[in-house]
Amino acid sequence: EKIASFQVNHLTLVPGVYVSRRDKVGSETLTTFDLRMTRPNKEPVMNTAEVHTIEHLGATFLRNHRLFKDKVLYFGPMGCRTGFYFIVSGMNRDEVIALVKETIKFIADYSGEIPGATEKECGNYREHNLEKAKEEAARYYSIVKNWDIDRLKYPE
Repeated sequence: EKIASFQVNHLTLVPGVYVSRRDKVGSETLTTFDLRMTRPNKEPVMNTAEVHTIEHLGATFLRNHRLFKDKVLYFGPMGCRTGFYFIVSGMNRDEVIALVKETIKFIADYSGEIPGATEKECGNYREHNLEKAKEEAARYYSIVKNWDIDRLKYPE
């Protein structure tokens, strides 16, 4: 059976925030969001170093968020390097969009040491690129800063 992410039409997909899937686990509903940062097969994919840095910054920010840290289950890259998956539980769509914007803005504006980027803490600590991660985040922020719940459905 073809999985949900392979059923998305990558010919019409543009950068944005989309509901990828909803899964019932016990009494909880987990929602996976597709944070698509580059246009598949049309724009260059992100390099591993900046993807890795965005992952470290995004995951650290989200898992420490004062309001939503207990509702964030996962933030990590897509294998194709065109975006990230973001899985939450118990959040409404307006909250998720606001949190995505806040997270991306945090990454775009970040300065300092990359969290968890030492040899002791990371399995590939040498492969990070903070400046490029900030550029990618700033570009994506310009796309999603006005995103709303009416745009969460994948394009046809």
